Amino acid sequence: MFYYVLKYVLLGPLLRLLFRPRIEGLEHIPEEGAAIVAGNHLSFSDHFLMPAIISRRITFLAKAEYFTGPGLKGRLTASFFRSAGQIPVDRSGKEAGKAAIREGLGVLSKGELLGIYPEGTRSHDGRLYKGKVGVAAMALKAQVPVVPCAMVGTFEIQPPGQVVPRIKRVTIRFGEPLEFSRYAGMENEKAVLRAVTDEIMYAILGLSGQEYVDRYAAEVKAEQAKKFPRVLR
Repeated sequence: MFYYVLKYVLLGPLLRLLFRPRIEGLEHIPEEGAAIVAGNHLSFSDHFLMPAIISRRITFLAKAEYFTGPGLKGRLTASFFRSAGQIPVDRSGKEAGKAAIREGLGVLSKGELLGIYPEGTRSHDGRLYKGKVGVAAMALKAQVPVVPCAMVGTFEIQPPGQVVPRIKRVTIRFGEPLEFSRYAGMENEKAVLRAVTDEIMYAILGLSGQEYVDRYAAEVKAEQAKKFPRVLR
């Protein structure tokens, strides 16, 4: 219930009024049935802007840190994400990745929409980074289409470290659904998972126009954090 109050009464109308999002390709979101919406991740605002313009409920796999923060702020944040139906995901290690896939497959098994950011973390510099193969594993195991999505302009309104977003118009683009039935029964093959993930990332790239980096964002962020600890947190 809180999800729909938030979407249609509290937050959704406010976001539409402030950011006046241009919406392209919304017809590519299936009206019913399970599907994955895979997008780039440029800003904390992405969590709210995309769900606000999709008529169907969409459940995101959200990083576990949103649910475990200390103090009153941490408790409020955790309560908000739980009430909005988001699922905490531990991003540390292979077993954590398997648990995230199980959670995602649970959402898809109910015929619902699952939102995921294949990069695994927000881009710290506005570029598009290499996708992790979990999105491919879920798409193949659940045999569902993947709708690529590009958030354009959200990095400018709320880059990492900026608490209050700037008021500026953004664009949200959805591409044609990608289907991978040709890989049926091959969901455990590493080469197939990488090929499917790269195809998804290429579709996102075509929609976003970002510069692409063939490395994982988390690795690059860690390297830069060592060099510039006060700049990149």
